[in-house]
Amino acid sequence: MQMMPKLAKAVVDGKTLEYAVCGSGKPVIVLVNGAGGPIEGWYKIYADLEKLGTVIAYNRLGMGGSSKPTEAQTGSEIVNTLRALLGEIGKQPPYILVGHSLGGLYVNLFARQYPQEIAGVVFLDATAPDDVRLLPQEQGGLQRVAQHVLNVIFGKDIYGETQHTDETVTQIEQAGSFPNVPLIVVTGGKPARIVPQKVRQIREANQKLLTTLSPQGRQIIAVESGHFPQFSEPNVVIQAIQAAIAGGLTDQHVHAKTIRDE
Repeated sequence: MQMMPKLAKAVVDGKTLEYAVCGSGKPVIVLVNGAGGPIEGWYKIYADLEKLGTVIAYNRLGMGGSSKPTEAQTGSEIVNTLRALLGEIGKQPPYILVGHSLGGLYVNLFARQYPQEIAGVVFLDATAPDDVRLLPQEQGGLQRVAQHVLNVIFGKDIYGETQHTDETVTQIEQAGSFPNVPLIVVTGGKPARIVPQKVRQIREANQKLLTTLSPQGRQIIAVESGHFPQFSEPNVVIQAIQAAIAGGLTDQHVHAKTIRDE
């Protein structure tokens, strides 16, 4: 049975952040959740990752035991809060940033704003900036109605990160260049069947585009996974992080039965 590291809390700029740390030494592997994703979402990979260095995961504001946000959660706000947390708990660079889904936007921005602190980046079926700009154009009428109903029932969180993705993308576009570091893009090979073909094509293209952010960018396809490779193929995710730490993807990091080098 996989075990979770003990949860702790830190106060940063008057806000409480819940986090977990395991392992020791360098590098510091920072796990950045997708939208609504809690710390527990990484439970299948903690035990292996702690053998590689120090591992930290945390709940962004509004999740788990962290405070509710009181200001707009744009990418810059989220990155600044994360860096403040890392400093508060004494976890210094170099960092290996691992971003799942929407967390990929924040990792993307973090790496551009603080390139000297980054040793490598892993995107896990991550949101690309062009996903935010292009995919809403392909959203069907039924999806728009469903979202409207949810907003009426539960209300919109005006400070929530999903309400500020356009601004986050603008911040990425205005930030510096992505650093020349090992970059591994892990893409789920089994998109949900309900996703329209046009949307799948856009996302596939954008996943490949993410690899061009760094001259050291490579893509691997988690062929048995959908949007959560850390659940369905944790070994693939571990291999990708190992590759980022080691300086890039090589044959020894590829398990031919589970991932395909693109």
